[in-house]
Amino acid sequence: MQKHYDYLIVGAGLFGATFAERAIKKGKKVLIIDKRNHIAGNVYTNEIEGIHVHVYGAHIFHTSYDDVWEYVNRFATFNNFVNNVIAVYKGERYHLPFNMNTFHELWGVNTKEEAEAVINKQIKEANIKEITNLEEQAISLVGVDVYTKLIKGYTEKQWGRDCKELPSFIIKRLPLRFTYDNNYFNDKYQGIPIGGYTKLVENMIVGADILTGTEFKEFIKDNPGIADKIIFTGPIDEYDDFSLGKLEYRTVTFENELLNQKDYQGNAVINYTERDIPYTRIIEHKYFDFHDQDKTYISKEYPSEYKEGMEPYYPVNNERNSSLYNQYLELAKKEKNVFFKGRLGEYKYYDMDDVILSALEFAKEELK
Repeated sequence: MQKHYDYLIVGAGLFGATFAERAIKKGKKVLIIDKRNHIAGNVYTNEIEGIHVHVYGAHIFHTSYDDVWEYVNRFATFNNFVNNVIAVYKGERYHLPFNMNTFHELWGVNTKEEAEAVINKQIKEANIKEITNLEEQAISLVGVDVYTKLIKGYTEKQWGRDCKELPSFIIKRLPLRFTYDNNYFNDKYQGIPIGGYTKLVENMIVGADILTGTEFKEFIKDNPGIADKIIFTGPIDEYDDFSLGKLEYRTVTFENELLNQKDYQGNAVINYTERDIPYTRIIEHKYFDFHDQDKTYISKEYPSEYKEGMEPYYPVNNERNSSLYNQYLELAKKEKNVFFKGRLGEYKYYDMDDVILSALEFAKEELK
């Protein structure tokens, strides 16, 4: 390539798109590359039979940041979708998050005082003196029933091991609502972009040059010095060819099906919380958009250990990985004009609004 850029952005997800938009606004020349054959990273949506399918799992945008909400609404109109999740345990159905509807379904209670009495009694009877694992942490917060039916199996499927083998810090708190409110999120704003997330990202990166299906290492080898600075949002250990070892992730695989029927489960998200059912949840994508198509599209989500060639989803934040990440961070500091950002670059789980906020703050400092 003959053209020279101010910024090469590696990764066309939300961090890369946000920084690209800010840089272009400042008159900078921007090239975005992505190893996938599409933009938008894990929020990529693909239209199938008129249904906007969340290809890499359900993404519901929610935030309490006024500036982030104002920012994303420049590039898309959001619908008023509210995430009301149902949990299924051995054929029984419960509302999530844990609220008075859940407690009524569990114990037949009707008031905050009644629910608190049951939970406190179970916590007292468990008599946990010292918290050494996730199971003890959860029971000490919500009691045995909520833990057994709604937390244990789901969590064990997510992490691929028994809750007694998981560290307690994975669950720092478990919010209990003593109101009849099934809205999964407490945030001020919530919704999904009309037309899908891919359209949102397309509108953000107008003015950038874009190359998909492009591996960073091969590209930079063929195009050294193509940009003054690099924003790298891929895995930080991959940048250094895993020279210190590989960071660990959990991943998710999907079993997708287009069904020749109007409805499958009547809700966008239903969790399956018993461990014997191998998937954690079923997504029915049409209900994110309130469409009334004659067909429906569902995805079953199966958590698994990450292996090379799969998509890394959740960092495994244990002592070994935290130490290894800090070692890679020291190497990263030696890279002149290369910035490691986003979920993979920082080895950190981000909600969508936090990714965008981080990118806006970085852009403000970098582009001043």
